[in-house]
Parts: sequence; C-alpha cells; structure tokens
Amino acid sequence: MKRESFQSRLGFLLVSAGCAIGIGNVWRFPFVAGENGGGVFVLLYLIFLLIMGVPVLTMELAVGRASRKSAVGGYRTLEKEGSKWHIHGWFCLLGCYLLMMYYTTVSGWMTSYFVKFVTGDFEAGMSSDAVGSVFGNMLASPSEMGIWMALTVIVGFVVCSFGLQKGLERITKVMMAALLVLIVVLAVHSFTLDNAMEGVSFYLLPDFAKAAEVGMGKVVMAAMNQSFFTLSLGIGAMEIFGSYMSKDHTLTGEAVRICGLDTFVALMAGMIIFPACFSFGVQPDQGPSLIFVTLPNVFVNMTGGRVWGALFFLFMTFASFSTVIAVFENILASSMDNFGWTRKKATVINCIFILVASIPCVLGYNLWSDLHIIGARDVLDSEDFLVSNLLLPLGSLIYLLFCVTKWGWGFDNYIEEANCGKGIKMPRAFKYYFMIVLPVLIAIILIQGLI
Repeated sequence: MKRESFQSRLGFLLVSAGCAIGIGNVWRFPFVAGENGGGVFVLLYLIFLLIMGVPVLTMELAVGRASRKSAVGGYRTLEKEGSKWHIHGWFCLLGCYLLMMYYTTVSGWMTSYFVKFVTGDFEAGMSSDAVGSVFGNMLASPSEMGIWMALTVIVGFVVCSFGLQKGLERITKVMMAALLVLIVVLAVHSFTLDNAMEGVSFYLLPDFAKAAEVGMGKVVMAAMNQSFFTLSLGIGAMEIFGSYMSKDHTLTGEAVRICGLDTFVALMAGMIIFPACFSFGVQPDQGPSLIFVTLPNVFVNMTGGRVWGALFFLFMTFASFSTVIAVFENILASSMDNFGWTRKKATVINCIFILVASIPCVLGYNLWSDLHIIGARDVLDSEDFLVSNLLLPLGSLIYLLFCVTKWGWGFDNYIEEANCGKGIKMPRAFKYYFMIVLPVLIAIILIQGLI
C-alpha cells in the first residue's frame, strides 16, 4: 500500500504542532508558571526546550521519515538484524492508547464548558461557590461526562476515517487557524483589563528573588519537565508525522518551527490568564483548578464575560481536540501497518476500543471514586502517571539511544536523515552532547518523576 503523505508543508507543521499543542500548553503551562515564580520559569523553559526538546523531536521525526512506517515498523526497518529495538514500538502504541483513555475525558470537559457558557449555565454575578459547583456537578455525573467523552471519541475517529489529507490535515488546518485567531483576540482583550500589566510583568519579567522563594532547584526541575512533556515525545505520536513527510526540508528546521508554534500558544495562554487573574485579584498559582474554577469566576465578573468565557473554552476545545485526532491517526496508522487492516476496519475497531477503555476514567470521579490504582491516585491520575512519568521520558531515552549509539541506528545515519533538505542543519559537533549529557538530563526527569 502506498504511504500517504501531507498535501503541503503547512499541513505537516500545523498537524505536528496540533499534536504538541494540547492541554499541557494551555492548562498546565500557565499554572506551573504561576506556581514557580513566573518569568524565571518561562526563561528556563525556553532554554530547556532548545537543548532537550528540539533534539529529541528531530530524532523521533528522523525514525519516521527514514522508515516511512509507524513506531514498530520504523524500528524494524532501521534496526540491526537480530536486535530488539522494535519492542519499544509496541510500548509507544500502548502509550497512545493509555493517553487517549483519559485525554478524551478532559477534552470532553473543555467542550462541555464551551456549551455551558454559550447556553447560559454561567451568568454574570454568579457567586464563586456556584461557579465551583458547576465543575463538581459535572464530575459527579457519569452520564454527562460519558456523553462528552463519547462525542470526542466518535467525532475524532470520523475525522481520521477520511484519511490523512482529507480528514486530519484538512480539519487541523481550519482548527489551528481558528485557534491562533482566538488566542490573539483573547490576549488583546486581557490587555485591556485593569491591572493587566501587573499580570504581564509577573509572567514575563524574570524575578530571581521570587524564584528563590519557591526554591531555585524546584523551578529548574519544573521548567525542565514542562519543556520535555509539552511535545508529547517518546510514544511515537510525532514519529508518525515524520513517516508522512517529504525530504525537502531539514528536520532541525521543522522541529524549531513546531516548537515555535507550540511555545507561542503556551506563552499566549499565559497572556490571557495572568492579566485576567491580576485584574480580578485572583491568585495565579491555583494549580489544576485554574481553568475550571478560577477562570470561570473571572469570566462571570467581567463585562461580556459569557462571550469571553465561550471563546476561551472554544480555544481550549480546539487545542485538546487537535491532540486527540493526531494521536488517533497514530493509532490507526499503527493498526494498518502492523495488522494489515484497511483504514475503515482500523477506525471501527479502535473507536469501539477507546470508547470502552475511556469509561473507567469517566467513572473514576463518581461511581468508582474510591478506586485508587497507583498509590493514592484516582483513575485519571494513575493513567497520566504511567504516560507522563514513565512512558514519555523512558521512550524519549530509547529513541535517543537508538539514534546516537552504534547498537541502534547510529549517529551517522540519524544526522544524515536530520540534515537532508533545505534549512537549519544539526551540527555534528553535538554528537557527544547527545551521547553523554542529554541521556543524563532525560534520566533525571525519569527518576524524579518516579520518585
């Protein structure tokens, strides 16, 4: 079967960035920045993104582009005879399934909140208790959460069933264009609020005294973690788009562009959130409740808050759904590559499987709220722990070692693939940094996450 390819370079960049741009950027980034002193965290995040995120992204894309296959087949094509690197490909597929078993639920929350703002569940002057109870009531209702989760899964697979160009690429281009317009409109509006500049200076001006209060070591680790997890590296989610790429442009140049788009959205999310928080006297370090409790409180007290709330959660829906359909495409491509299924058969089987496999996460907040799988973690947090703390960093380490050691594909083969085409070249001088320093940095993230 002929390998599908992107219709345009823009399509590749937007789909790849869409996979990276998700809840991690627009939800996790602002509250982690808030908890870790703002500007210093942002500065360190950008440094780590360049020295860790970009290199590992080029490696995952290189395996995909050189092999023209999804993770298992990619390793099999490039590994030396008799070696077992391809076993990691199956763990990549497992990681994609696990990620979608809870991510579809959270994406459903975003859509639900968009509809709640549009239909008037949130209205001007609501008390903070009333706003908080909307989230609590949603979590307590398995039917409400189940409907939004199922809608996310079904629509996602319907989009992917049309194929790479007519489904994923076409829809992602529209969604990403809308997302970028929305984020600029929302950020400009945040700038017009009273005390907005206090929020901006907290967010973007490095204040080392503030970072020292939090603990410089903690801020460094938080920045390192965020820069690493923002790109969803290590489970083959990016590798699949490498397999659809042309060889016209270098992978370093494309990786920098993907990281640039990803970072733009993360930074702009903060530009929406922090001025709004400071304008209404709300603490910007509210943790995960920032999006579903703190911000709706801000919107209901704002002039035209229903409209701004609806636009914000529409933006959040696009950000999370772009990741959902990108990972679904990876799952479908893996099913077609490994089992020889048609796209239609792969779509039906995987849609049913993800629908059933996502039910425990939905029930984990109500009927199964007493169920704790890993330590004191509920279902969603347990699934997230396995993906974020184990499969992503370990998988990235395996991709790295595969690309730079003589036991794997080898540094010369990787660098030749990475530098094929026009654009920024990856310097050969980085060889020993990739072989010695980078594995240690990723190992630190892995060990810290497991501890």
